[in-house]
Amino acid sequence: MVSTRTLGSDAASLAEAAELLRAGALVAMPTETVYGLAGDATSDAAVAAIYAAKGRPSFNPLIAHVADMAMAEALVHFPPEAVALARAFWPGPLTLVLPRRAEATVAVGVTAGLPTLALRMPAHPVARALITEVGRPLAAPSANPSGRISPTEPAHVLAGLEGRIAALIDGGACTVGVESTILAVSEGGEVRLLRPGGIGAEEVLAATGLTLSAPAGDAGIEAPGQMLSHYAPRGSVRLNAETAEPGETLLGFGPVAAAHNLSPSGDLREAAARLFALLHRMDREGVTRIAVSPIPETGMGRAINDRLRRAAAPRD
Repeated sequence: MVSTRTLGSDAASLAEAAELLRAGALVAMPTETVYGLAGDATSDAAVAAIYAAKGRPSFNPLIAHVADMAMAEALVHFPPEAVALARAFWPGPLTLVLPRRAEATVAVGVTAGLPTLALRMPAHPVARALITEVGRPLAAPSANPSGRISPTEPAHVLAGLEGRIAALIDGGACTVGVESTILAVSEGGEVRLLRPGGIGAEEVLAATGLTLSAPAGDAGIEAPGQMLSHYAPRGSVRLNAETAEPGETLLGFGPVAAAHNLSPSGDLREAAARLFALLHRMDREGVTRIAVSPIPETGMGRAINDRLRRAAAPRD
């Protein structure tokens, strides 16, 4: 066990966090999606420490976070389609899985032995400033125990990882609230959706003209967020519930009577931003059975439903 320090987001605090990261320690940092558990992506020891702190399976790759295109281009090959996506959506909640350069200075644990590397340039100013201060890419999966609810507030991070990491940078609540969209771009230019997130297929088409293919059914784990059971609260989860059954607590959406409501007005972006925070709250309240109102399978609803389906999946 270590003593987890809570740091601010001022220049002196970021300098202290960067020093910890360069020394191989782990620091939770805010991003616009969820809090990330950051470690030096070029250090085998730091990457191994991320897996250990989260209890994460070693076959589940990590996302390397970069500060700029120069840092990204030193790590991966960018087909023209990936260049178009980066120009349209970076910095922002988009992760690109691209062919890794042979000379890329990332620890093998980041890729979980795959020939590709997942990269993101976060839009959160604190995350970008921290990466720039460190001067190296940061591997940063969600800052929570593996398989559990992702953290969107500093208290969520401490509830799961206090004593396991060196520091937490308090950047307030995350604005997007669900993890990034993950797209795999092959050398041949095919673009596959591996995980829905903060950027929808409609936005990709409008901005780039690119259409997304579904992931191959037998491809295995290519990126984070693809495991069947994930994002799980302590209670069981039942989806598409019009009403709560006896013993259940309703997680509502839209104009329904519910103790917890993702968005009374039916706003999908508000629902995404509140999803993990409300699941954390229900954990604190000791809710053992959760019924979830139907969520439209459009726009951000696809990302919300992806997280809910994995939260409701059978657990080991």
